[in-house]
Amino acid sequence: MAAWLLWLRQTDEQLLLALIVRRRPRLDRSMRVLTRLGDAVFVIPVALLLASGAVPGLRTAGQLALLTLVVSHLVVQLLKRTVVRARPSLPVGLVSLIAAPDRFSFPSGHATSSLSVALPLATALPPAWGALLVAAAVLVGLSRSYLGVHYPGDVLAGWIIALGTLVALG
Repeated sequence: MAAWLLWLRQTDEQLLLALIVRRRPRLDRSMRVLTRLGDAVFVIPVALLLASGAVPGLRTAGQLALLTLVVSHLVVQLLKRTVVRARPSLPVGLVSLIAAPDRFSFPSGHATSSLSVALPLATALPPAWGALLVAAAVLVGLSRSYLGVHYPGDVLAGWIIALGTLVALG
Protein backbone atom coordinates (compact mmCIF):
# COMPACT_ATOMS: atom_id res chain seq x y z
CA MET A 1 0.00 0.00 0.00
CA ALA A 2 1.32 3.44 -0.86
CA ALA A 3 2.68 5.32 2.13
CA TRP A 4 0.18 8.17 1.76
CA LEU A 5 -2.76 5.72 1.65
CA LEU A 6 -1.51 4.03 4.80
CA TRP A 7 -1.13 7.43 6.49
CA LEU A 8 -4.64 8.42 5.38
CA ARG A 9 -6.17 5.20 6.71
CA GLN A 10 -4.35 5.50 10.04
CA THR A 11 -5.35 9.15 10.41
CA ASP A 12 -8.97 8.27 9.67
CA GLU A 13 -8.90 5.52 12.32
CA GLN A 14 -7.26 7.83 14.88
CA LEU A 15 -9.85 10.56 14.27
CA LEU A 16 -12.66 8.04 14.62
CA LEU A 17 -11.28 6.62 17.87
CA ALA A 18 -10.78 10.15 19.25
CA LEU A 19 -14.45 10.82 18.59
CA ILE A 20 -15.64 7.49 20.00
CA VAL A 21 -13.96 8.01 23.39
CA ARG A 22 -16.12 11.11 23.84
CA ARG A 23 -19.38 9.14 23.78
CA ARG A 24 -21.86 9.96 26.53
CA PRO A 25 -25.31 8.35 27.09
CA ARG A 26 -27.28 11.57 26.52
CA LEU A 27 -25.27 12.43 23.42
CA ASP A 28 -25.65 8.83 22.21
CA ARG A 29 -29.43 9.24 22.24
CA SER A 30 -29.29 12.62 20.51
CA MET A 31 -27.02 11.32 17.77
CA ARG A 32 -29.28 8.32 17.16
CA VAL A 33 -32.17 10.72 16.54
CA LEU A 34 -30.15 13.25 14.56
CA THR A 35 -28.72 10.66 12.18
CA ARG A 36 -32.26 9.79 11.04
CA LEU A 37 -32.44 13.17 9.26
CA GLY A 38 -30.16 11.61 6.64
CA ASP A 39 -32.29 8.47 6.17
CA ALA A 40 -33.83 7.93 2.75
CA VAL A 41 -37.28 7.70 4.37
CA PHE A 42 -36.80 11.31 5.49
CA VAL A 43 -34.82 13.09 2.76
CA ILE A 44 -36.67 11.63 -0.23
CA PRO A 45 -40.18 12.69 0.92
CA VAL A 46 -38.86 16.12 1.94
CA ALA A 47 -37.20 16.64 -1.45
CA LEU A 48 -40.31 15.38 -3.31
CA LEU A 49 -42.60 17.60 -1.26
CA LEU A 50 -40.50 20.69 -1.87
CA ALA A 51 -39.97 19.91 -5.56
CA SER A 52 -43.74 19.58 -5.99
CA GLY A 53 -44.23 23.19 -4.94
CA ALA A 54 -46.08 22.30 -1.74
CA VAL A 55 -44.07 24.95 0.11
CA PRO A 56 -44.46 28.39 -1.50
CA GLY A 57 -41.22 29.89 -2.75
CA LEU A 58 -39.19 26.69 -2.50
CA ARG A 59 -40.21 24.81 -5.65
CA THR A 60 -37.11 25.66 -7.71
CA ALA A 61 -34.76 24.98 -4.78
CA GLY A 62 -36.70 21.80 -4.05
CA GLN A 63 -36.32 20.61 -7.63
CA LEU A 64 -32.58 21.27 -7.51
CA ALA A 65 -32.40 19.48 -4.14
CA LEU A 66 -34.21 16.46 -5.58
CA LEU A 67 -31.97 16.34 -8.65
CA THR A 68 -28.84 16.77 -6.50
CA LEU A 69 -30.06 13.99 -4.21
CA VAL A 70 -30.67 11.56 -7.09
CA VAL A 71 -27.38 12.23 -8.90
CA SER A 72 -25.27 12.21 -5.73
CA HIS A 73 -26.93 8.95 -4.65
CA LEU A 74 -25.84 7.34 -7.92
CA VAL A 75 -22.27 8.54 -7.32
CA VAL A 76 -22.32 7.22 -3.74
CA GLN A 77 -23.58 3.79 -4.79
CA LEU A 78 -20.99 3.54 -7.57
CA LEU A 79 -18.18 4.44 -5.15
CA LYS A 80 -19.43 2.08 -2.42
CA ARG A 81 -19.33 -0.81 -4.88
CA THR A 82 -15.95 0.24 -6.29
CA VAL A 83 -14.04 1.08 -3.10
CA VAL A 84 -15.71 -1.60 -0.88
CA ARG A 85 -14.34 -0.15 2.35
CA ALA A 86 -15.54 -2.10 5.38
CA ARG A 87 -17.49 -0.36 8.12
CA PRO A 88 -15.36 0.73 11.12
CA SER A 89 -16.77 -2.02 13.32
CA LEU A 90 -14.88 -4.62 11.27
CA PRO A 91 -11.24 -3.46 10.94
CA VAL A 92 -11.12 -1.18 13.99
CA GLY A 93 -13.23 -3.48 16.16
CA LEU A 94 -15.36 -0.80 17.75
CA VAL A 95 -18.99 -1.18 18.71
CA SER A 96 -21.36 0.85 16.57
CA LEU A 97 -24.37 2.33 18.34
CA ILE A 98 -26.75 1.61 15.44
CA ALA A 99 -27.02 -1.08 12.81
CA ALA A 100 -25.18 -0.27 9.61
CA PRO A 101 -27.51 -0.02 6.61
CA ASP A 102 -25.14 -1.97 4.35
CA ARG A 103 -21.64 -3.45 4.33
CA PHE A 104 -19.67 -0.62 2.80
CA SER A 105 -18.52 2.55 4.47
CA PHE A 106 -17.09 4.82 1.77
CA PRO A 107 -18.61 7.33 1.16
CA SER A 108 -21.31 8.20 3.68
CA GLY A 109 -24.72 8.22 2.03
CA HIS A 110 -26.28 10.02 5.01
CA ALA A 111 -23.72 12.84 4.85
CA THR A 112 -24.26 13.09 1.10
CA SER A 113 -28.05 13.01 1.14
CA SER A 114 -28.54 15.47 3.98
CA LEU A 115 -26.20 18.04 2.46
CA SER A 116 -27.56 17.41 -1.06
CA VAL A 117 -30.97 18.56 0.14
CA ALA A 118 -29.80 21.24 2.59
CA LEU A 119 -27.49 23.22 0.29
CA PRO A 120 -30.00 24.06 -2.47
CA LEU A 121 -32.64 24.92 0.11
CA ALA A 122 -30.23 27.08 2.10
CA THR A 123 -29.80 29.37 -0.90
CA ALA A 124 -33.56 29.95 -1.06
CA LEU A 125 -34.06 30.64 2.64
CA PRO A 126 -33.16 33.66 4.77
CA PRO A 127 -29.45 33.40 5.72
CA ALA A 128 -30.04 32.41 9.35
CA TRP A 129 -32.42 29.59 8.37
CA GLY A 130 -30.11 28.46 5.60
CA ALA A 131 -27.15 28.33 7.99
CA LEU A 132 -29.22 26.35 10.48
CA LEU A 133 -30.23 23.87 7.79
CA VAL A 134 -26.63 23.37 6.63
CA ALA A 135 -25.47 23.03 10.25
CA ALA A 136 -28.07 20.30 10.79
CA ALA A 137 -26.82 18.48 7.68
CA VAL A 138 -23.23 18.72 8.91
CA LEU A 139 -24.32 17.30 12.27
CA VAL A 140 -25.97 14.38 10.47
CA GLY A 141 -22.59 13.62 8.91
CA LEU A 142 -20.76 13.92 12.21
CA SER A 143 -23.33 11.65 13.86
CA ARG A 144 -22.38 8.87 11.45
CA SER A 145 -18.81 8.78 12.78
CA TYR A 146 -19.91 9.28 16.38
CA LEU A 147 -22.25 6.30 16.07
CA GLY A 148 -19.43 4.18 14.65
CA VAL A 149 -20.81 3.42 11.19
CA HIS A 150 -18.46 5.69 9.20
CA TYR A 151 -14.91 6.92 9.29
CA PRO A 152 -14.54 10.72 9.27
CA GLY A 153 -13.07 10.47 5.75
CA ASP A 154 -16.26 8.74 4.57
CA VAL A 155 -18.29 11.67 5.86
CA LEU A 156 -15.97 14.24 4.31
CA ALA A 157 -16.18 12.42 0.98
CA GLY A 158 -19.98 12.47 1.23
CA TRP A 159 -19.98 16.23 1.77
CA ILE A 160 -17.63 16.73 -1.18
CA ILE A 161 -19.89 14.60 -3.39
CA ALA A 162 -22.96 16.63 -2.38
CA LEU A 163 -21.23 19.95 -3.00
CA GLY A 164 -19.61 18.77 -6.23
CA THR A 165 -22.91 17.44 -7.55
CA LEU A 166 -24.68 20.69 -6.74
CA VAL A 167 -21.97 22.74 -8.45
CA ALA A 168 -22.06 20.48 -11.51
CA LEU A 169 -25.86 20.75 -11.75
CA GLY A 170 -26.13 24.37 -10.65
